[in-house]
Amino acid sequence: MGYVHDTHMQQYIPPTAFSFVTGTWTHAAGNVAHTIVMQKAAGAETATVTIPLLVPGNSVDLKGSKINSVEIDYEILTAAATSITATVWKIARGADDAVAVATQVTATQDLTAATTAADVDQHNLLVTITTPEYIDDDDHWFVELACICAGTTVLEFLGAQVNYTFKA
Repeated sequence: MGYVHDTHMQQYIPPTAFSFVTGTWTHAAGNVAHTIVMQKAAGAETATVTIPLLVPGNSVDLKGSKINSVEIDYEILTAAATSITATVWKIARGADDAVAVATQVTATQDLTAATTAADVDQHNLLVTITTPEYIDDDDHWFVELACICAGTTVLEFLGAQVNYTFKA
């Protein structure tokens, strides 16, 4: 094989790989034919959506995947949310008899949490890592969304795409 350094890699993450906490969530047919979504029923609550960033890591420094950004596709139906806020986390796996350690990764989101990210519409939320780094074989990363919903807000998550550099 030869040397690979591709700065334009993407990995689709289906909504069925997400984790959903708080609220009533169901698999549903999407508004577009042949698509699926995870839908949160209307309810005044703060729902947490966790999206694993499923890219290859490597035990060798400066090899594997370097996450640059994540795009999250979702819809808000019936009523605006109060806010949708993204946080990126890196989890360092614990050795035997040690706990894992969570570290927040500095990132920005392109849609304003309490306005454009929360209005009734289709959304593509871009979360950009401020200082991308290669994923170590002992780390895993995820995006956590805090979705503060009004009583009649319905959310639908269609999937996500992690954009990364791959080097091998």
